[in-house]
Amino acid sequence: MSGRTRDLAERTALFAGTVRAFVRRLPRTISNIEDVKQVVRASGSVAANCIEADEAFGDKDRVMKFRICRKEAKECQLWLRLLHTGNDEELEKERSALTQEAHELKLIFSSIVKKLE
Repeated sequence: MSGRTRDLAERTALFAGTVRAFVRRLPRTISNIEDVKQVVRASGSVAANCIEADEAFGDKDRVMKFRICRKEAKECQLWLRLLHTGNDEELEKERSALTQEAHELKLIFSSIVKKLE
């Protein structure tokens, strides 16, 4: 695994872990229960597919893994937006930071896909 790939794999794993810590503190509403499941899956998929891209079977497979990363990062943005924070300012700040990180990851993966194609 190259240095940059390892850094990106670490960054995406950290993102997935931070999402999990964030959602544990959210109010337990019916909508949050369902949306939390989605954001946890999507954030984990970003990290998992980033790791899998390094072990890809070829260039086409690598591009596809990074496209999945980009798609899942976009989904994270949506699910984070839909979560109810109970108007807790601290949770709102955390959600904003996570949404920004999902956006930055999306841009990184877009750039990687563009370079590989």
